[in-house]
Amino acid sequence: MLHDLIANKILVIPLCTWAITQTLKTVVALAQGKGFDLSYFFGSGGMPSTHSAMVSALATAVAMTDGFGSTFFAISAILAVIVMYDAAGVRQSVGQQSVVLNRIIRELRDRQPLIKLEADLRELMGHTPFQVIVGCVLGIAVAWLWLFIAGI
Repeated sequence: MLHDLIANKILVIPLCTWAITQTLKTVVALAQGKGFDLSYFFGSGGMPSTHSAMVSALATAVAMTDGFGSTFFAISAILAVIVMYDAAGVRQSVGQQSVVLNRIIRELRDRQPLIKLEADLRELMGHTPFQVIVGCVLGIAVAWLWLFIAGI
């Protein structure tokens, strides 16, 4: 059973894509001067979108092994679109709202005035459309390269 899981390229490719993308996210944070912090490796949000990379790698791997006309590809492609839409839209809004709520609570606790809330709306919860696109391209590239090297 364990061998079947490890040998399942449709499962392994997105998981390896996760590790690659999270490592890149940590490197990007270092390059931006944010210092080394493992929360960038394990957390969500940031550049590139790991969610987008994983589902794009999944859909690409399914397309290359089962074909674009397969039911499995249709399912994985629809899943990819939903996840990428959620990453760029809904999750980003939730992240912005949580920043505002956390700040309101902190200011109420510290009895400070609510000043310039708009300037502080940044949170590593969701992604910008650019981060989603980069994640998508990265996921497709990792899956394609993996399967090309494997001779599939």
